[in-house]
Amino acid sequence: MKNIELVIFDCDGVLVDSEPLSAIAHQRVFKKHGIDISIDVFRRCIGMKQKDILVLLHSITGFMLPEANIPEIWVETKGLLAKQLRPTKDFPGFIRDLKLKRCVASSSSIERIHYSLALTGLAQYFSEATVFSSSMVKNGKPAPDLFLHAAEKCGVPAARCLVIEDSEYGVQAATAAGMKVIGYTGGGHADDGLNARLAAQGAEIVSSSWDEVATLLS
Repeated sequence: MKNIELVIFDCDGVLVDSEPLSAIAHQRVFKKHGIDISIDVFRRCIGMKQKDILVLLHSITGFMLPEANIPEIWVETKGLLAKQLRPTKDFPGFIRDLKLKRCVASSSSIERIHYSLALTGLAQYFSEATVFSSSMVKNGKPAPDLFLHAAEKCGVPAARCLVIEDSEYGVQAATAAGMKVIGYTGGGHADDGLNARLAAQGAEIVSSSWDEVATLLS
């Protein structure tokens, strides 16, 4: 890929293999309220910020998690991350050798992003000033707001940014921002149809290999 100055990474499912753990956390919290949510249902939420996830789950289940119980999701998630979170396969070597500017733009809370990066040893590759959360913008993915905010703060035009995303919402957001997109399918949540779904939303290339991504950027 030519003329790329900034690589914008999603966090969950791209840097760290957290999506299956997040699904379990949501399942546990909703189960306490008598609501069963399948993994297939949760796949529809991947890439969205927490507020939008709860709205979508409400539309599917008819149940809106009470405001007072929302913090339970982070408590459950944090416990699972502490025990099981890992970087995606071969990512530490990829990011260590990457020569381009880089940042993180995630739908997760800023607390969760920093926690995940610290826990997996990836924090050393991203300064605090290059970590961006959907809480910093008005509209979450699939709106382009977060990626445009990240590019502006990093001082790079959108046309010279490459986004690496694992979700349909994320690919839609990057495409709407006028950025190049690689769909990443190396996370534990990837199913057989994810490649096609990411390509359909505008990912120019879809790959499950960081070695392949490194070759594309060389």
